[in-house]
Amino acid sequence: MTTDYKVKLEIFEGPLDLLLYLIKRDELDIYDISIERITRQYLEYLQAFKELNIDVAGEFIVMAANLLYIKSRSLLPVDQQPPEEEAEEDDPRWELIRQLIEYKKFKEAAAQLHDRAVEQENIFVRGEISTSESVRPLLLGEVGIFQLINAFQNVIKRVEAREELQQIFGENYTVSDKIEVILARVSEGGALKFSELFAEMASRVEIVVTFLALLELIRLKQVRAMQPGQFGEIEIAAGA
Repeated sequence: MTTDYKVKLEIFEGPLDLLLYLIKRDELDIYDISIERITRQYLEYLQAFKELNIDVAGEFIVMAANLLYIKSRSLLPVDQQPPEEEAEEDDPRWELIRQLIEYKKFKEAAAQLHDRAVEQENIFVRGEISTSESVRPLLLGEVGIFQLINAFQNVIKRVEAREELQQIFGENYTVSDKIEVILARVSEGGALKFSELFAEMASRVEIVVTFLALLELIRLKQVRAMQPGQFGEIEIAAGA
């Protein structure tokens, strides 16, 4: 969530992720939180800029949905609440914090790859190509963060267009688990098309966590993201 956007309520003013953290710590009562007011403020915030920031909007939807889920659970009769021994494991507030951490890791990994891409572009610009013989045919080229993020956003859009995004509540996806899945798939079947990696997924959280795992594997050089030609589909292969 961007640092520019802040929630403004009678009992709280600050970033939405901080609001969720305070709710998790029981320092704020979910009964006192107006989901409708938070949503209205956010829409006004977007309108003021007259642009929809896809990344920020996606995070807001996830966190606002979780807020709504917490509030709906708080209204359930006591006899419909989960057993006490399952409370901590199933508590959606823990899930909120986990998702925030995942988003934070995703942004950090993306920022690192972006910096590397900029460095590579600078090196390329400063280089000199003296003759046409120096130009090599474009075959499999390393993919930069911009291509990866663009491909990732296309996956989200395709799933949303099919109206297949499922509720995120109760899901338990981790980066480490998805790392194992990706490594197993590239080891068994060789190069894997980017779209195939997400083909069976209909959950925003699973898609985001899987993409984060992919970024981590690329950072560790355990897999490579390659593109066959300028307009070819990105492929994922085992690292060199």
